[in-house]
Amino acid sequence: MQLLLNAIASAAILAPAAIGFTLIFTLFRYTNFAVGALMTTGAFAAWGMNELGLPIWMGGVFAVVFGAGLLLASDRIVFEPLRGRSGGTLLLVSIALSVIIDNVIRFAFGTQIRAFDLPLRPPLTFAGLRFTPETLWVIGISILATLAVGALLAFTRLGRALRAVADNASLASIRGLPVPRIEAAGILLAGALFGLSGTLAGLDLAIEPNLSLALAIPVIAAAIVGGLGSPLGAALGAVIIGLAEELTVAFISAPYKGAVGFVVIALVLLIRPQGLLGRPVERK
Repeated sequence: MQLLLNAIASAAILAPAAIGFTLIFTLFRYTNFAVGALMTTGAFAAWGMNELGLPIWMGGVFAVVFGAGLLLASDRIVFEPLRGRSGGTLLLVSIALSVIIDNVIRFAFGTQIRAFDLPLRPPLTFAGLRFTPETLWVIGISILATLAVGALLAFTRLGRALRAVADNASLASIRGLPVPRIEAAGILLAGALFGLSGTLAGLDLAIEPNLSLALAIPVIAAAIVGGLGSPLGAALGAVIIGLAEELTVAFISAPYKGAVGFVVIALVLLIRPQGLLGRPVERK
């Protein structure tokens, strides 16, 4: 049960970012490897507000807004001019963007490990389980955010418009939908989710520039496992990756935790390339 609780806590950090990652892939058909750097930026944005004396929840709100704005700006400057290029080209560009963001963070904040200003409290114990109040906040906020995004995509006009543009942008434009504005809304939503996940990661992990790669691989793995294009699948994939990482720590060794994402990606691509809830794609 303790292992399961730890896995859920890890999944709670990954799930919002994995949903944002699959949303970007669904809209534009490329994998944005800069997701880890964008999450790290969100963590530093929330930490910066906390350092100024603001409570963590206000820092988290700032990180959400900052993440949305940063992703939109990076899309307009970097990715929009390359629309229509191959997915491999955009992947390489996103890797270059990740390196740039990481180095900007190092230049601005240095390489020191940071942490939120939290009161020192002993872990709570319930039914033999040990956890911190921050763990409960991380899980609760992540669940609420996941449900809110799911409801937005399923029951709102914006959600239906996003699904229509993702399925066929040309047809959606002919039908009168403002495709550029809808795509911008999707980018803002994904960026907000990256900022939120970064804040949650900061509550559970140390905040440092090197956090980028450690976050990017499990997020991408979660999206692939669940099925690219499926927000529900991304959340389910986050749980699977979180459980796999905790099993690795418990039964093998903590240094091998970072390799779990690569192994899971390889297995999924071999056994079920479309992921658990993804739709198979026919090659023409």
